[in-house]
Amino acid sequence: MAYTKIDYDIVNGRAEVVINRPDLMNAFDEETLLELNEALQSAMTNNSVYAVILSGRGKGFCSGADVTSMDGREDREEKHLYGSHLWLVQNVNRLLYFGQKPTIAAVNGPAVGAGCDFALACDLRIMNEETFLRQQFINIGLVPGDGGGWLLPRLVGESKAKELILTGRDIEAAEAVDLGLAVEAVSDGETMDRARKLANELRDKPAIAMQNTKQLIDLNHSFEDYTQAALEAQWDCVNDPEHTEAVNAVIEGRDPEFDREY
Repeated sequence: MAYTKIDYDIVNGRAEVVINRPDLMNAFDEETLLELNEALQSAMTNNSVYAVILSGRGKGFCSGADVTSMDGREDREEKHLYGSHLWLVQNVNRLLYFGQKPTIAAVNGPAVGAGCDFALACDLRIMNEETFLRQQFINIGLVPGDGGGWLLPRLVGESKAKELILTGRDIEAAEAVDLGLAVEAVSDGETMDRARKLANELRDKPAIAMQNTKQLIDLNHSFEDYTQAALEAQWDCVNDPEHTEAVNAVIEGRDPEFDREY
């Protein structure tokens, strides 16, 4: 595949996958998702790759879905849910989380919504000390259907995860380190270099032991159950007028106006 929305390189055994839409803070459209799926699948099955680094070009890691493309998404039709935009996002997270190779998120800039979930699905996270993570979904009338509602409680505990998801607030890099979400917060411009050094620390570890250790750590979890339920829940949300209003408000640069009793 010829990549136009991402950069994919193998450097000294490291697969480096970089979302390349800097003008949109690396928000993704369907083509970006297809390229991410292809690149990650290729990396996970390449015997010359020992680790995968995911990052974003420019000032952002990934700001989630390109909201200007939401209105025409084919997953508005139930028959298209499987193989749709949402499934493609979930599958990126499956590859990051279940893939045979260790995955590192080099969070160089804001990681918002599905972009936050991409970071959470990685095994390890290095963050720019000036940036943040945000579970954006509640702010636009959606559930965290990409995997974050399953991943975050396992990383920070159920109560804290609920607070972060239900408020949709920023998780600054220093707090992310305190919560155990990030391995380290580094100076602006050093995120990728530190991620590469961390990947190099894993290079000489036994590959099968690394793979099996990842599987053992996750042995008692059921990500598939979560994503199946999330597909159905997201279908309800996508067809909710409040979702449409929230997306329109973002596009028009205003606060949403919801028709409700409280």
